[in-house]
Amino acid sequence: MTAPQSSEPGAQGDVVLAFSGGLDTSFCVPYLQERGWRVHTVFADTGGVDEEERKFIEDRAAELGVASHVTVDGGPAIWDGFVKPFVWAGEAYQGQYPLLVSDRYLIVDAALARAHDLGTNAIAHGCTGMGNDQVRFDLAVKASGDYRILAPIREIQKEHTEVRAYEQSYLEERGFGVRAKQKAYTINENLLGLTMSGGEIDRWEAPGEGARGWCAPRSAWPVESLRTTVRFVEGEAVALDGVELPGAKLLAKLNTMFAQYGVGRGLYTGDTTIGLKGRIVFEAPGLTALLAAHRALEEAVLSKQQNRFKPEIGRKWVELVYEGFFHDPLKSDLEAFLATSQKTVNGEVVLETRGGRVDAVAVSSPHILNAKGATYAQSADWGVAEAEGFIKLYGMSSTLWAEVNRK
Repeated sequence: MTAPQSSEPGAQGDVVLAFSGGLDTSFCVPYLQERGWRVHTVFADTGGVDEEERKFIEDRAAELGVASHVTVDGGPAIWDGFVKPFVWAGEAYQGQYPLLVSDRYLIVDAALARAHDLGTNAIAHGCTGMGNDQVRFDLAVKASGDYRILAPIREIQKEHTEVRAYEQSYLEERGFGVRAKQKAYTINENLLGLTMSGGEIDRWEAPGEGARGWCAPRSAWPVESLRTTVRFVEGEAVALDGVELPGAKLLAKLNTMFAQYGVGRGLYTGDTTIGLKGRIVFEAPGLTALLAAHRALEEAVLSKQQNRFKPEIGRKWVELVYEGFFHDPLKSDLEAFLATSQKTVNGEVVLETRGGRVDAVAVSSPHILNAKGATYAQSADWGVAEAEGFIKLYGMSSTLWAEVNRK
């Protein structure tokens, strides 16, 4: 382990630690203090905790003896900074994962704002050297200015292979307890959803009964189906069942409504930023519902060419965000395209679920691309000759190839 540069509290100056009250960030406090730092903690509440947990985090910071602690409401920021463009993009990472870790960027913003208030350029986080979050945190900080980044968990990995066991014993030796739930799965919750890893999930086995968060099991789904109406203005959800709501509150309500039907639960397996294969259980009931509603409306009002091309933009935007390039100029360029594509994405979508999945069962909008004199497979305002001529010209290349190469 790196030797302390100074045992005098505050000798190194002030450092802002992104803090969640969990094992990793709790460990970081005494570790940094013993190396001469005056630690200021910031908890960015991005919607994954209740009042009891929020109080626990604040009490935990006080118990650890931090110089100061602030809690920041991250709900509006995560809606504007992530949810809106993510829904516009309409794509999941590798077709599976709805980027539930994207609150990390808003956490960085909160930590940087606190550092500015304190007049320090030292930022600390509790990311390990094994995962993707370290990349997201570090690149977001580096893109924001000349800051010194401290990562205690990466430091202790140089000499300790059983990192979590070492962190636990380190805290207990100093008189700080470790909650039991921090000894099982690694659980992350925010407004976007919930992720779980560890145990049998990491061993590529079937998730156990304990690997469940918000989403009810099938045995607990309500008997009656659920219907709700989402209204969009320029691609942004603004109302639920006729009631206008701020984005963060709307998403929170969708989470509650659809979680009881088990909507949005999945098992992601795929490529991580650092090159390893990753595997997590995730639950995103609200985002899943929003994506279904938005896609149904968008497919009805955008042109054929827009609907064909836009997913390419969406997939690239998702890759940049997943891999840490939240502040890369290409991301802003892509968002400019996405925003332009949403000008006519206005209207209402009725969602329905009977459990497990959600369907858009009705769409209304003044921008639906209906032909006045024709309905697909029912009626047309063109004649047989026009249809035959279109088919002949449309398939000319393939027909000629077949004729030329026919044996």
